[in-house]
Amino acid sequence: MVLVAIVVEFVQRHPYWAAFLVILLLAAGTAAAVAVSRHRARERVEQAERDRTIAVTDAMSGAEFEQWFARILEASGFRDVQVRGGSGDRGADITARASDGRRVVVQCKRHSLNHRVGSAAIQRFAGTCREIHQGEICMIVTNGFFTAGDGVQLAGQLGITLVDRRVLEKWAWAGAPPTGVIPPGPMAVPRWPR
Repeated sequence: MVLVAIVVEFVQRHPYWAAFLVILLLAAGTAAAVAVSRHRARERVEQAERDRTIAVTDAMSGAEFEQWFARILEASGFRDVQVRGGSGDRGADITARASDGRRVVVQCKRHSLNHRVGSAAIQRFAGTCREIHQGEICMIVTNGFFTAGDGVQLAGQLGITLVDRRVLEKWAWAGAPPTGVIPPGPMAVPRWPR
C-alpha cells in the first residue's frame, strides 16, 4: 500500500517524468523481448543444424535420441509428435501423425555401432504397435544397424518400417524421409456422382 501511495504521489507531482519513465520501461521491455526472441531463434537454428548430423546420436542417451528423432519428425512435416518413451511405454517411444493423417508409432533403439538390433526387438514391437497403440505406420529407428536375416524378413512381412543408420542419416540431412521409407497410405475410394 505504501509503495502504491508513493507512485500515485509521484505521478501527481511529476506527470511528465512519470510518462517518460513509463515510455522508457516499455521501450526496455520491448527491447528485452526482441533480444530473447532472437536468441531463441538462433538457438533453434543451431540445434537444427546439429540435428542434421547422425554422429551426434552416438553420444546420446536413449531419451535424448528419442527427443532428437522427434525433432526430425517435426522438421519433416509430421504433426502431433509426442515423445512417450520410458518405463511403461509398451514400445511406443514416439507417436505422431503423418501428413496424410495416419498414426505413426516409433520404437527408438539407440545403441553403440557394434550392437545390432535383432529379431527379438522387432517381434516385441510387432506385438504392440498395431494392437496396443493403433499404429498405422509402425517404425523402428536405430542409430546403428539391424541384424540381417529373420528379423528384417519378419519386419517386411508385418509391415514394420526399419530405419537404420544409413537411412536415418539421409533423413536427418535432407529434412524429409527418403523415398520409400514411409509406406503409401490406403487408396482412396473414388466417389462417383449420382
